[in-house]
Amino acid sequence: MQSLWNDDEARSYAAQGELGLRVYTSRLLGRDPQLVLHGGGNTSVKIREADFFGHEQNLIYIKGSGWDLATIKIEGFAPTRMEPLLRLSAFDVLSDTDMVTQLRAAMTNPHAPTPSIEAILHAVLPATFVDHTHANAIVALTNNPHGAELVQKTFGSRVLVVPYIMPGFELAKAVADLIKEKSLEGVEGLVLMHHGLFTWGSSARESYERMIQLVTEAEQAAPALAAPEAPPIDDWLGLATLRQSVSQVRGVPVLATLDASPAAVGFSNRPDVERLATQGPLTPDHSIRTKRIPAVIGDAIDASVHAYAAEYEAYFLRHAGPDHTQLFPAPNWSVWPGRGIVSFGPTVKEAGIVADIASHTAATIQIAEALGGWQALPEADIFAIEYWELEQAKLRQQTGAKPTLQGKVALVSGAAAGIGLAIGKVLHEQGAAVVALDINPDVVAAFQGPDQLGLVVDLTNQEAVKNAIIETVRRFGGLDILVSNAGIFTAGANIEDLDDSNWSRSLLLNLTSHEQLLKHCIPFLKKGIDATAIFVGSRNVRAPGAGAASYSCAKAGVTQLTRVAALELAPHNVRVNIIHPDAVFDTKLWTPEALQRSAERYGLTVEQYKKRNLMKCEITSRDIGLMVASMAGPAFAKTTGAQIPVDGGNDRTI
Repeated sequence: MQSLWNDDEARSYAAQGELGLRVYTSRLLGRDPQLVLHGGGNTSVKIREADFFGHEQNLIYIKGSGWDLATIKIEGFAPTRMEPLLRLSAFDVLSDTDMVTQLRAAMTNPHAPTPSIEAILHAVLPATFVDHTHANAIVALTNNPHGAELVQKTFGSRVLVVPYIMPGFELAKAVADLIKEKSLEGVEGLVLMHHGLFTWGSSARESYERMIQLVTEAEQAAPALAAPEAPPIDDWLGLATLRQSVSQVRGVPVLATLDASPAAVGFSNRPDVERLATQGPLTPDHSIRTKRIPAVIGDAIDASVHAYAAEYEAYFLRHAGPDHTQLFPAPNWSVWPGRGIVSFGPTVKEAGIVADIASHTAATIQIAEALGGWQALPEADIFAIEYWELEQAKLRQQTGAKPTLQGKVALVSGAAAGIGLAIGKVLHEQGAAVVALDINPDVVAAFQGPDQLGLVVDLTNQEAVKNAIIETVRRFGGLDILVSNAGIFTAGANIEDLDDSNWSRSLLLNLTSHEQLLKHCIPFLKKGIDATAIFVGSRNVRAPGAGAASYSCAKAGVTQLTRVAALELAPHNVRVNIIHPDAVFDTKLWTPEALQRSAERYGLTVEQYKKRNLMKCEITSRDIGLMVASMAGPAFAKTTGAQIPVDGGNDRTI
C-alpha cells in the first residue's frame, strides 16, 4: 500500500472544511481496488454544527447507502444526530426495520441518502474520523483456520479483534460492549474476522494513513506468492454455450465477460480449484453481487450450469425461512478450467463489477491458502447476508424498468452512416450491446463505449469477417442479433449497356458478403438467446425499376437467402426475416442536389417527393432502426421467413 495523500489536492477539498477532507480521503480509499470494490466500505466524520434554528448539535456525516467511495460527493454523506445513535447502541435488541427507521428519523436532511447500516458502529467509536474497508490483505489473514493468531502476530495490541458478527446493530452492539471493557489507548484499528478493518483518527489524514499502514503490514505478513499462470485456450463457441446456459437458467439474457489472463487461467487450472472456489466469498457483502460461490464448469457445460442451479436451490431450502423468496439460481461467475474466469450480468457494468470481485477473490484465496489454509464463513452466515432485507434493498434501489433488449448482443454491418448507423443506435438505446462493422473508419467514432464497439472491416474479406465475429463473442460472450445491412447502390444502366464490373461489384457486396457473414455467424446464433438474423433488402425486390438490374437482382438474392435460412435455422430456434425499406432520404447517398434533381423529374417539390407514398409520410433511417429493433424483440418472437415493408405504402408492391 502507498498513501495517495497529496497536499495540493487536499487543500482544494479543505475549503469545505472537515467534511470536504472526509470526501477527499474517502475517494483515496475508493481509488484502490485492493481496499474496496464497487460500493464497499464506509467512512464518517463527526462534526458539531448549527441546525436551521441556530442550535448547536453533534452530528455524524456517514456515507449514504448506495454511494461508491471512489466517486462520493458531499451529498453522498447522510448528516445524522449523534445522540439517537448512541442511545440505540444501548439497546439489547433492535430489529432491522426499527434500526433503519430510527436512522432516518435521526437525519437532519430528509433529502440525504439513508445512512450506512454501520452508522451506529461509527458513532460508538470515539474518534472524529472513521474508515472501514474490506481490504484483500486483511481478508486473507482472517479467512483462515488460524486467523486470530495471524492477526495477533501481525499487529499485536495495536488492533482489537472482533469475531465475525452480522453487520448492522449486532456488530455495533458488540463493538460498543468491547470498547467499554478495553481501553482504546494505543489501539489503531478493529479487525473484523471474515469481514474487514476499521481505523480512526483525529484528522482525515491520520485515519486514512493508519488504514494504509495496517493493510501494508497485512500484505507483508503474507508469503511472497507467485500465482499459477497459464496461457488461455480459445474456446469462443464454448463461451457462447456457457452464456446461453446461464441465461436460460437465470430467465433473462446476460452478457458474459471472460478473464483469460494468465493469472485467471492459472487459478482455473489448479488441481484444488473446486475446493478453494466453492467455500464462500471473501466477505459476506460480496455475496450480494457474486452469490455465495461460483460454478465450476466441467466438460459438459450445460450440465455444469444446471447442477449449480440444483445445488443453489438446495442451499436455499437448507436455510430459508417462511418469509424468504428464492433469488434466481444461476451463477454470477464461474471458474472454467483451462479458460479462466467468466462473469455474468445483464449489462456490461454489472458483469464488470462481478468480474472485478471475482478477480480479487481468486488472487486473495490463493494468498490465504499460502498463509495456512483458505476458510470462508459457514454457508448459513453467507445466506443471512445474501437474503438480508437491508442488502437486497440496495440492489432494488439500482433497478428500474429494463430496456427491451437488455443483455442481448447485436452485430450490425454497414453501420458507419445512414440506415446501418440508425439501426445500431436504436438497438443500443433499447439495451443491446452493439458491435458495428463498416469499411468506413467513421464507424469507430460512431460506436464507442463499454457496450458499443465499432470495427473497420471489409465485408468481402472472410478472415476479417470471422475475426470481427470472434471479437464480438470475446467482448460480450455471444451473439443474439445479426443485422446484415451493408450494401452499395451501383450506377444505373440498362441490361444491354451494363458493365460487367457493375454487376460483379453489386453481387459481391450486396449478396455474397451477406451469405458469408451469415455463414460464419450461424454457429454463434445457434447459441444465442432468442436469436435472430435480420437482412435489409429493398422495395426493388417486389417493384424493380428499369436500369437497376445489378442492385435489384442482388437484393432479390438476399431475399431468397433469407427464406432458405429461415427454413434451415428454425429447428435451432433462430428466426430469419428481412425488411424492405424504400425512399429513405436522410442518408449520405441523397445530397440536396440529388434530391432536387429527382423531385424535378417528377414535377414535385423536394418535400412532396420525400412523401411520394400512399400514406404521404417521410421514411427516415430511424424508422428503419425502430422496425429492426421490433423485429429483434419479443413482438416478432414467433415470426420467421417474413418480408416487412417500411415504405409508407407503395401501390406497385401492394
